Amino acid sequence: MTTPAGDGPQRRSGHRLPQTARNSMVVVHVVVSVSWLALMLCLLTLGTTALATNNADTLRTAYRAMGMLGNVLIIPLSLLTLVSGVMLALGTPWGLFRYYWVSAKFWLTLAATVASIFALTARLHDAADAVARHPVGPISAMDLGFIRYNMVIVPAVALMLYLANVILSVFKPWGRRPAAPSAGRQQRRRDQL
Repeated sequence: MTTPAGDGPQRRSGHRLPQTARNSMVVVHVVVSVSWLALMLCLLTLGTTALATNNADTLRTAYRAMGMLGNVLIIPLSLLTLVSGVMLALGTPWGLFRYYWVSAKFWLTLAATVASIFALTARLHDAADAVARHPVGPISAMDLGFIRYNMVIVPAVALMLYLANVILSVFKPWGRRPAAPSAGRQQRRRDQL
C-alpha cells in the first residue's frame, strides 16, 4: 500500500498515526523531552551551587528548590517522555524495534525514567530532609556526608543520558535492524535440511 506524497516510506496503514495526531504527538514529545532535559540542567545548577558554597542558607535554599522541582516535575515529565516516544515509534514508519537508534533511545529513556522516579527522587528527598532537620547553623553541623556530591553526580549522569538521546535523534546511527525471518521461510529452511 502506498502512502500520500510526502508521508515517507510505504507502510501498512494499521501502524500509522494520522498526520494531525502524529504532529501533535511530536509537539508533545519534543516539549516534554526538552522540559525533562531543562529540569536536569536546573537540578545540576542548584546541586553545583550547593556543593560549591560555604553559605549554609544558600545550600538550604538550593536543596529545598531541588526538592520542590523534583516533586512536581520528575514523574510527569519522565513518564510523558517515555509514553509519547513509544506512541511515536509505534505510530510512524520508524517502529519501536525496527531501527537500532530507536531501540537505543527507548532503552535509554526507560532506564532514565526508572532512575529518575526511584533514584533521583530519593536523593532529592535525602537532601531536602537533611536541610529540614537543620534549619539553622553551619553546613558542617548538617552531617550531609555524600549528599552534596550525589546532588551533582545524579543530575549530571541523567543529563548525559538525555544528551545521548538527542544525538541519536539527530544522527540516527546504525541503520535498520535485520527483519526477523517469517514462519514460512523458517519452515522452508527446515524442510531443506
